Amino acid sequence: MDTDHRQLLKATDLVAGYGHQDICGPLDLVVEPGQAIGIVGFNAAGKSTLLRTLVGYQEPVSGASVILGSFYDDSSYVYRKAVSVVFDEDAFFPSLSVEEHLQLIAGGHGVANPQEAVEAELEFFNLEEARTELPQRLSSGQRRRLLLAAALLRPCQLLVLDEPEQRLDPTMRFLLANRLRECVKAGVALLVITHDPEFLQIVADSVLVIADGNISSVSVTEGAAAIANE
Repeated sequence: MDTDHRQLLKATDLVAGYGHQDICGPLDLVVEPGQAIGIVGFNAAGKSTLLRTLVGYQEPVSGASVILGSFYDDSSYVYRKAVSVVFDEDAFFPSLSVEEHLQLIAGGHGVANPQEAVEAELEFFNLEEARTELPQRLSSGQRRRLLLAAALLRPCQLLVLDEPEQRLDPTMRFLLANRLRECVKAGVALLVITHDPEFLQIVADSVLVIADGNISSVSVTEGAAAIANE
C-alpha cells in the first residue's frame, strides 16, 4: 500500500507559537489510521498551541501541517468529514436542547439510525435526564460531556481532544478512556492532550512530551512519568 494514502496528518518542521514567537518545535510527525498519540507537558508548555497548529486552527510560526494532503479549510467537506475536534471552548447553540444538539450532529453527518445513536450517547454520558435542558442551564461537567458526546457521535478518521478528562468523575474518565481505545482499534487516529497518567496509559500508543520548547517522542510509560513529575 502507498504510505501517502494512509497519512491522515503530516507535519514537517512545524514550529508552533504566536506571530513570530516560537512556543515549541520543530516537529516532524506522521499520523496514520489506528494511531493514538498523547501530548503532555507542564501548564503553559504549549500543548494546546501545538494541537491547534497541527490541525490547522492556528497558523504555524514556520513549517507546515496538512490533513489528507491539504492545508486546513474548515469549509472543506473532506476536512469536516474527516476530523472531529474538542477543545476547551463550549460551542453550543443557545436555543437548542442537549438532545437537539446531538440530533443536529447526527443528521448533519449522516449517522445511521440517528435517534438510536443519540440515545446511546445520552446514556453513555449520563445526560438522559438533561436531554431537554438548554446549554446555559447545564453544569460545567454536563457541558463537557455534551461536547464529547457530539464528537464521538459522528464518524471521523481523526479525533482531536484537548484534556477530555477534565470535569469528569473517575468512573466516566475510565469509561471514556476505554471507549477511545476501542475507537483506535477500529482505525480512528487519536491526538489527545491529558494530565492524567492512567488515562494516557489506556488510550495512547506513543507520547509527545513538550519541555522548554522542545518536543520529544517517548514511550507511554515515560509519558506517564512525565505527567507524574509535573
